[in-house]
Amino acid sequence: MTNPNTLLDIEEFPDVGIILSDGCRLSARVWLPKDAGTAPVPAILEYLPYRKRDGTCARDALTHPYMAKRGYACIRVDIRGNGDSQGLMGDEYSQQELDDAVEVINWLAAQDWCSGSVGMMGISWGGFNALQVAAMQPEPLKAVVSLCSTADRYADDIHYKGGCLLNENLGWGATMWSFSSRAPDPALVGDRWREMWMERLENEPFLPTVWLRHQTRDEYWLHGSICEDFSAIRTPVLTFSGWGDSYMNTVPLLVENLSVPTKGINGPWIHKYPHFAIPGPRIGFLQEALRWWDRWLKGVENGAEDDPDYRAYVMDGIAPERRSEHRNGRWIAEAEGATAHLPTQTWHLSDHGLGPQGPLDQSIKSPLHCGMECGEYGSFWAGPELPGDQRVDDALACCFDSGPLDQDLDIVGAPRIKLALSSDKSQAQIAVRLNHVLPDGTSSRITYGILNLSHRDSHSDPAPLEPGKSYDVTLDLDHIAYRVPRGHRLRLAVSTSYWPMIWPSPDRPTLSLSQGQIDLPVRSARAKDEWTFPPADADEPWKTTVLKEGSNTRRTEIDQSTGKVRLIIVDDNGKSVDDDHGLMTASVARETWVIHPDDPHSARGTCHWTDEMGRDDWNIRTETHCEMWADDADFHLKASLFAYENDTLVYKRDLSDKIPRTEM
Repeated sequence: MTNPNTLLDIEEFPDVGIILSDGCRLSARVWLPKDAGTAPVPAILEYLPYRKRDGTCARDALTHPYMAKRGYACIRVDIRGNGDSQGLMGDEYSQQELDDAVEVINWLAAQDWCSGSVGMMGISWGGFNALQVAAMQPEPLKAVVSLCSTADRYADDIHYKGGCLLNENLGWGATMWSFSSRAPDPALVGDRWREMWMERLENEPFLPTVWLRHQTRDEYWLHGSICEDFSAIRTPVLTFSGWGDSYMNTVPLLVENLSVPTKGINGPWIHKYPHFAIPGPRIGFLQEALRWWDRWLKGVENGAEDDPDYRAYVMDGIAPERRSEHRNGRWIAEAEGATAHLPTQTWHLSDHGLGPQGPLDQSIKSPLHCGMECGEYGSFWAGPELPGDQRVDDALACCFDSGPLDQDLDIVGAPRIKLALSSDKSQAQIAVRLNHVLPDGTSSRITYGILNLSHRDSHSDPAPLEPGKSYDVTLDLDHIAYRVPRGHRLRLAVSTSYWPMIWPSPDRPTLSLSQGQIDLPVRSARAKDEWTFPPADADEPWKTTVLKEGSNTRRTEIDQSTGKVRLIIVDDNGKSVDDDHGLMTASVARETWVIHPDDPHSARGTCHWTDEMGRDDWNIRTETHCEMWADDADFHLKASLFAYENDTLVYKRDLSDKIPRTEM
């Protein structure tokens, strides 16, 4: 067995072909010890569509060589129809994608440099399909490390939340409309690059129209949702996410529902690997993953299965920061389970605020731009994406404040809201934010939840409200670990809109509240860390020549002539050249979200991506656009794609669609 203190010499292969049973060639980038042919090692697979040649190079450089030097073969595979792989991709997490992954795993296990044991690792898309493939139980797959992923594709991804349509459905759909329009690298695929590119451009789907045709939790979403049968997963799982991400709920869900050895870690991070994520503190993710692989792929008795089931970072409450480099706080550890066993405190909503039970008679009809300080649904790009000062949105909501706290309060888990309410319209939605109010009046969002009230009883079979009828409604806010200091206050803010996170109801309802409470999961406040992670470590960074630095901007505009409110987002990823193979890449993403405070039909989202790649005298560029709006009955979408070779237009496609609203 390899001495853990000895770093192995490794070699890298930029384009290893894996031929599937239907003849499709997938392209893999492989790092492995030089002596693996005579001393086989386990394989670790990362499998996703985000282009190993130019899309994930920065994080791949930090991660995969590190593991290879410590006795593993690391394989980064482009999914069919992406990057330098052949074929076409029809949708996310399709059965084709998962079947291909099983073939890849079996292929890896059969190589002479592989010991026969395979692990699967990934963040976001790669974290999703690692769990989905594990549920298919390929024999060589022995362990999974899944980050920022979901167990429920309908209720806990970028499409719908609480039965509400997330605007990220369009935003991320626009991202994939752009990503999938990119060409393979001629340096790897040769003269076929243009034929492959044209085939992709002609066939790539505009996914928002696919997703929007499934507005309820139907069979489409059940596919790939491992929560439908947790028992199908029989491989040990190590799972991570962060409070700045949108997938924090998955970590405790897996810990409390999987029957195999499962360990979960929720940190302060955004949607990034924990060894380079912000806000800090970063941790030694690679050391944690290595320990997991050693235990389950090599059989090393290192006690990884005896670690606490759940470790979480309790953030100290502070004034809001749109972008944060570091959050003070402390690590806590739960030996068994995650948070379901923790005690709760019940706080009541009343006409006097948040506290003891009392009479409640409040009406809510929020302006439609309530939510402009929500930040991104999940912070992906490390720009100014975290929630801002909630006072802006609090002024447009119905707020219930507590008195000053007499001691520090550690909220650890998912607060539960129970309301008795009625609506004057058949369709309505509700957003509930739990905020921390500082002594100077600043308001920080702790956590939140949203609910389409037509989905109050079922996401698969929604039913309209009967105007004037009282309903008992329950919704869970997102998991969090947050300390509110002594002397500060809690605020529960309730609104009937949350733009631009969710699409508004067809009409503006008025909700009447007659009863309400919040059950807060709490944990005794501790002064010191209960767990210590090794410091962040990584391999050498990706070597590039930067031609233009990237930047991230968000700004809000109010048109004084029309009253419309705009959020304008520009994420410029800069321009750089890979110092090894000379490929130049650049991209810019732009989004605009517009609404009039009084008119739900004014809501409109537009996205525009520019992608460029080139080498020497060869240059290609794609411009992808999309737009969405709605009336009472239908959603309307249109999209266009322009492809240029050396500034000459070589392909153009336009599409439009109209999709009926289903209690949405």
